[in-house]
Amino acid sequence: MNNEQHDHTLKRSMKSRHLLMLSLGGVIGTGLFLNVGYTINQAGPGGALIGYLFGGLILFMVMNCLGELAVYMPVTGSFQTYATRFINPAAGFSLGWMYFVGSAATAGVEFTAAGILMQHWFPDIPIWIWCAIFMALLFILNALTTRGFAEAEFWFAGIKVIAVIAFIIIGVAAIFGIIPLADRPTPHFTNLAPSGWFPAGITIIFVTMMNVIFSYQGSELVGIAAGETENPEKNIPKAIRTIIFRIIVFYIASIIVLSAIFPASELGLLESPFVTLMKIAGVPYAADIMNFVILTAILSVGNSCLFASTRLLWSMSNEGMAPKMFGRLTKNKVPLNALIFTMLFSLLSLLTSVMEADTVFVILMSVAGISVTISWMGICASQFMFRRHFIQNGGNIADLKFKTPYYPLIPIICMAFCVLILVFLAFDPTQLIGLLYGIGFFIACMIFFKVKLSKQYKAPTNK
Repeated sequence: MNNEQHDHTLKRSMKSRHLLMLSLGGVIGTGLFLNVGYTINQAGPGGALIGYLFGGLILFMVMNCLGELAVYMPVTGSFQTYATRFINPAAGFSLGWMYFVGSAATAGVEFTAAGILMQHWFPDIPIWIWCAIFMALLFILNALTTRGFAEAEFWFAGIKVIAVIAFIIIGVAAIFGIIPLADRPTPHFTNLAPSGWFPAGITIIFVTMMNVIFSYQGSELVGIAAGETENPEKNIPKAIRTIIFRIIVFYIASIIVLSAIFPASELGLLESPFVTLMKIAGVPYAADIMNFVILTAILSVGNSCLFASTRLLWSMSNEGMAPKMFGRLTKNKVPLNALIFTMLFSLLSLLTSVMEADTVFVILMSVAGISVTISWMGICASQFMFRRHFIQNGGNIADLKFKTPYYPLIPIICMAFCVLILVFLAFDPTQLIGLLYGIGFFIACMIFFKVKLSKQYKAPTNK
């Protein structure tokens, strides 16, 4: 019995530096390098600042709720397991599969994006070859050991962090004329005049909020990694507490720098304003450097998505919500079957680059987007129910190593904000179809569990 339990237990091999960089790198991806300029163009500097600050507030509340759960119960699978135990099994099943589909599909999209970026250096080599190379690389990193994933993500995230800090320093120097710009005079803050803060009005902020939420996707990986983290009681809170710092420094500072140097109308025309700023600031090989950084960011997201999807599938297998074969581990404590299935599933989204996206792939991408918001709602709902369950069973709040502040206001307000974002999507014709597909998939999962699995499902016993 002990051997069997040992064989089905993942190894706690992630150190503090791995978890900290995982949480730091989780929000630095294509959302920052490619989408911030678009958001500024659509909502204006003021709209972008309010949108990212508002999204940061939601993320802060989500991560505090997740922190309380992950420190009390540091298990792999994280919010899917919490929803199963503290809301109901149907909610856990639906949340788990929705996040799996979204995360695995996102991994495939990132592989395609990486292949497209390689065209900058090797225009004659087909994109699919680069996709295959990157997929093989990340598969090997994830298949060897958890430590292999953690080390790769540590260096991926480190490159991104250094690049963003360098960008902000160069941008600030350019704003004040310390570094001259090639195609324009010293801007100071003339582009941040109050009259240009909300060129499209206030309501556009809510339409662009989903883009903001996408940008912050990845922070919840801290919870998924809890089951493989050394000393989770110490390391998880440390990662949680960096959230506000990283949001302010990386997103807000970048928005201010870009908005001060470029008019909002110009940012909408730039493929990557980061690359453009480096060029006009006279940075040698600017396009090559930033292309490499963006490539690193994309591979980092793909790496994280593979990890998250694989661990969720492994967790659901152990809870009877996925085939048992996905619960098997290698000698190095890696759920290889789950990893292989995740990689094969991600191939579906690669097909969108070589054929017209029909209904199947539209559904796939829609679920990928909406799953983040619904997952955040699930985390807050799980914490709300957990605290009630904990108190009703005689628990003492003082015994919790990490506590969500201002309970129950934080989880309730956060859930309300997430619902508000989904409601506003319903009024945007371009996003309504994605909303309907995403919510439809979640409801379909709930019905499937109730009809097919609820009778034979047996909840796992707590420790």
